[in-house]
Amino acid sequence: MTDIDWDLLKSRATEAMGKAYAPYSNFPVGAAALVDDGRIIVGCNVENASYGIGLCAECALVSTLYLTGGGKLVAFSCVDGHGNALMPCGRCRQLLYEHSADGMLLATVSGVKTIDEVLPDAFGPRQLIDYAG
Repeated sequence: MTDIDWDLLKSRATEAMGKAYAPYSNFPVGAAALVDDGRIIVGCNVENASYGIGLCAECALVSTLYLTGGGKLVAFSCVDGHGNALMPCGRCRQLLYEHSADGMLLATVSGVKTIDEVLPDAFGPRQLIDYAG
């Protein structure tokens, strides 16, 4: 799947951002991803009054992935409250890696990059294959 409609992914991420719950930081975030079966899934951030236990948009997106049938993420876009590209934090890069197809693409602030470029030398399920019992 090499033909990625980045405009559509950004549009869906922007729509999701509009549903974010961010009353404390006033920093709404939306994310959208293309799944290996052709679905587009979305997520938005949800804050909490205790600040430290808010959910990133990527967390909501991965929950949506499993809620709607699972699969592997092929392409990903994340936007801030102004619709600008936003790089996932380190925790979310690890989360995305865990559920990514080989070579998953991300729209980043510095252009399209692979998951391996934004999380080099990652550790995840692909490294555990030899140890599965």
